[in-house]
Amino acid sequence: LRMPSCLLKLTRVVLSHKPWALFLLVFIFVSFTYIKLYWGIWEDPKSRGQPYGLSAGVRCAHYVPSSLNTAAGPSPSAGNVFFVETSEQTTPSYLFSCSVESAARTHPGSRVVVLMKGLAKGNTSLPKHWAFSLLSCFPNVEIRPLDLTELFSGTPLRRWYLWPLRHWEPYFLAVLSDACRIVLMWKFGGIYLDTDFIVLKNLQNLTNALGIQDNKELNGAFLSFKPKHEFMELCMQDFVQNYNGWVWGRQGPELLTRVFKKWCSLNTIKSMSCKGVSALAPEAVYPIPWQNWKKLFEAVSALELHKLLENTYAVHIWNKLSHGTKLEIPSQALLAQLYSQFCPATYTKMKQD
Repeated sequence: LRMPSCLLKLTRVVLSHKPWALFLLVFIFVSFTYIKLYWGIWEDPKSRGQPYGLSAGVRCAHYVPSSLNTAAGPSPSAGNVFFVETSEQTTPSYLFSCSVESAARTHPGSRVVVLMKGLAKGNTSLPKHWAFSLLSCFPNVEIRPLDLTELFSGTPLRRWYLWPLRHWEPYFLAVLSDACRIVLMWKFGGIYLDTDFIVLKNLQNLTNALGIQDNKELNGAFLSFKPKHEFMELCMQDFVQNYNGWVWGRQGPELLTRVFKKWCSLNTIKSMSCKGVSALAPEAVYPIPWQNWKKLFEAVSALELHKLLENTYAVHIWNKLSHGTKLEIPSQALLAQLYSQFCPATYTKMKQD
């Protein structure tokens, strides 16, 4: 067999430039290894080589309470509960699944709408992943693609989003999430929750409300507003007028705090209702301060758990800080007990894995 002329020439060039050829080969090998390692880190290991689908109609009865299955369906008068994923991620975590499941269980009369940027538009089938199969068992859960151009149309944030260099900013995904939630609240109203909440009680009676994170700031991980509310309109205006995508939290907690202080003519944040907008005390949705996030992984008694959650509607898990911490399942850790009680289907899957 004769070697093709192009390969022959390439071989001669490589042999005549041995050091450069060696460097090139090493560079290619290292680059290939890095890419494989990078994607290996970000890929859900359980998504490799096995189907995720639960057998619909066979196991759904095991996961979903009969009260949800026999319900008349979401009421048009009840506001939607929104979750948003602004990255391309389509392999939901246990916490993501728990957030949506707990919201679906506590809001049987509402649509729980999960908007994900990574889902292909026009494609009716979801990726094969256990979380999608599990959440699809809940009749009030809808998982849809997130169309950002459509979402921001007709708002002050349209021009902000369409600026071509926007995605180079260091905190773009977080800022994009901040933008989505205030536009969703202004356009559609309802409830917005971050995907690191565990919902304990129905939130529908908390109208035109947001939560106090600490004695300095409000937080937008939970929002509940009527559509076209003036407070959300002011938030959109402030987002554009005082925009700085290079400062962490500038378009999120800082923005909501600025607007609320102006709204109520305040110098400091406190639990109160002002001109129809309520700032809820920390125990309502942020019972564990972000500084004490490790408490989520500490064992608590049933009495301690009851006392801690007595006046609490939802628990923010501070996933940005807590995501790398090992959680024993089953255990008496506070977070494990929350999973067990408020998202039992996800908890069952965690125990299986």
